[in-house]
Formats: sequence, C-alpha cells, structure tokens
Amino acid sequence: MTDIRHRVFVSYHHEDQEEVDNFLSTFGNERNVFTHRAVGTMSDDIINSDNTEYVMSQIRKKYLKDSTVTIVLIGKCTWARRYVDWEIKTSLRRGSFTPNGLIGILLPSMNNTATPPQRLKENLLGDDANEGYARWYTYPKRKDSLKNWIEDAFQARSTRPDLIANSASMFKYNRSC
Repeated sequence: MTDIRHRVFVSYHHEDQEEVDNFLSTFGNERNVFTHRAVGTMSDDIINSDNTEYVMSQIRKKYLKDSTVTIVLIGKCTWARRYVDWEIKTSLRRGSFTPNGLIGILLPSMNNTATPPQRLKENLLGDDANEGYARWYTYPKRKDSLKNWIEDAFQARSTRPDLIANSASMFKYNRSC
C-alpha cells in the first residue's frame, strides 16, 4: 500500500502561532503525515473587499490552492476570527471544484475544552460531533491517528458532501473574544 500524504491547508488564529508551529513541525515535517500550507497574513485586497464572491475566490486561488483537506487548529479565540471563518467557508464551497474535507483539532493548551468556530460547529452535527460533514478531535498523540482523520476528511468530499452546511454569511469583522 502506498503511503499517501494529503495536502492540507491549516487555518488558525495567530495568537496560537507557537502551538501551530509545533503541530506543523511534528506532524508535517518530522512524522511526514501531510504536506501543508498555512497563511501568514492575508493581503489588503482581500481584507478590504465587501464582495464575498471575490473574497472566496481569492482565498481559494491564493491560499487554499491544491489542498484537499482543511485542518482548523482551535485555540481560545479561534472561533472569533474572521479569517478562520472565511477559510472554512471557502474550504466548504462547492461548484467548479470539490470542497475540502474539514477537521477541527483542539490545541494542547485548550485542555480538551474550547469553542469551535460556528461554521465548523454547524458541520459537526449530532450528539457525538461525528455525524456531519466535518469532524473534531483532541490533539493527536500518534501520527497514525492524525493520518486516519485526514483520510476520513479526504473521503468525506465524495461520501458526505450532502451534509455540508455553508449558508451563513461571512464574518465582516472579528468577534470579541
């Protein structure tokens, strides 16, 4: 069996940069679970536009590019960030391309408790948060666990796309945390 490394896009709040860097270094570089792309700071042409179609097309074109799975790393205030909302919305967008699979992962500092971004939460559904399009997990301890989560999200693109909930308007501003 071929060892497939999916290309993931990592969405996060920059206050959590140290933990995000550790996640990317551990699972992306050292353990070779995935290849990744993460955004530094989005350019002003996206920030200052009120045209949601333009915003989503630019995020897809410039930042999500050839990724197939989006991982949202969840810290204390991730739920309140407009960029995270935009990245999730664009990841789930259907049309001329296949939506990304979607995973939420709690960062270690959250001690297994955090508020997921609303758009992620709407895609979890069910009592056990594993009945919708997306999944969410505590921070992985093993590379094979994360690899399985990514593969499940990748497969969801063809097995669960009818469960995508993505009709909410995009955040115009960050929320207060």
